[in-house]
Amino acid sequence: MISFETSPHLTVWRALLALAVVFVMLATTGWSAVRGHRATTALQASLSAWENGRLHGHRLPAPDSSPARLSRFFASLSAQDRSRLARRYPLAVGNMNGAPVKLRYQANRIALRQAREAELRRMRDSRLTPAGLQEAGRRVHRYTMLMAKDRQILAFDPEGTGRVAEVFGDLRTAERISVVVPGVDTDLLTFQRTYRPYSAPHGMAKALYSAERTAAPGMRTAVIAWADYTAPSGIGMDAATAMRAKEGAVRLNRLLHGLPGVSPVALFCHSYGSVVCGLAARGLPHRVSDIAVAASPGMRVDKVSQLRTSARVWAMRDATDWIRDVPYLEFGGLGHGADPVSPAFGARVLSARGAKGHAGYFEPGTDSLTNLAGIGVGAYDSVRCAHGDDRCRADLSGASAAGRA
Repeated sequence: MISFETSPHLTVWRALLALAVVFVMLATTGWSAVRGHRATTALQASLSAWENGRLHGHRLPAPDSSPARLSRFFASLSAQDRSRLARRYPLAVGNMNGAPVKLRYQANRIALRQAREAELRRMRDSRLTPAGLQEAGRRVHRYTMLMAKDRQILAFDPEGTGRVAEVFGDLRTAERISVVVPGVDTDLLTFQRTYRPYSAPHGMAKALYSAERTAAPGMRTAVIAWADYTAPSGIGMDAATAMRAKEGAVRLNRLLHGLPGVSPVALFCHSYGSVVCGLAARGLPHRVSDIAVAASPGMRVDKVSQLRTSARVWAMRDATDWIRDVPYLEFGGLGHGADPVSPAFGARVLSARGAKGHAGYFEPGTDSLTNLAGIGVGAYDSVRCAHGDDRCRADLSGASAAGRA
């Protein structure tokens, strides 16, 4: 067991669990955090404008209509009318599940330009504090990077810490689609990193896309770096509860139900992202064939069968990952349940050799990334199990061929 002095993460988790009784008492006596009145956000304003908008005298469908309904609506329009809507309501269209993906890219490019202009104006505001000026500058830099010609931004919201999703490959023609669901400390500014790039969603998805192309050179694949939920900041109370994950699970299922085509989809859920995937599991569309979790603190269930999903469930954890020392239990809303790599949980346990710690699972050259890529392209017979045996590949006869079909 790692000592408190050498494992601050373990110390925090145990302290949080010790607060469970207090947490429950506060919740049951009606306590809640004081929240100030928040002004309408840019996304809310765009959605409101859409709801009150018209095209050639006709009302527009509700922005929260089913993806199928929105898909039919956009398919009925001319290219000119679709572009007109993207220009009028860029944030609404850019975040609309069911809208054509290329139109979403176009709309989000417009929204990013508008957000960048707003931050440039802030930087000229003499009332801005040094800290505010620094943040505005960082946002200008991030927006500029996301606006590059080769970037395909599927979702974007500048509000608060910000949300974003990016696509590698062609979603419309992909034979297999992978979705990377990251964990804590994920926001607009941490979406991409220069230092340790594969610990950030952009780098994770880029590495997975490259590894999948190596694993199956003739297969058309697409990978989504999905940072389109409000993740916990650090490993405080939010990370120890399911509050952020519940909202994230709803948003994740909306994305999945709105993806084009019928190709199989695999979810790759890192750290707190596995809590999101666990809560989303029972509402997943049937095309989701696999859920793979890495560095998981738990999936809010005691065993795989309780996820209520037909998807194969895989789990991995590197021996040097501090997450192994968190208490794998749930009490009073704190903690996330059983350990996904434990035999009793029932997941297919994969090798994570070479991952080196909590954030290294998508590093090129590791067993973990090679295994994730094999799952992503449906090459299940190529994955390496955790214990040097074939247990994680049991009862998969014919699955690889079906995955490539």
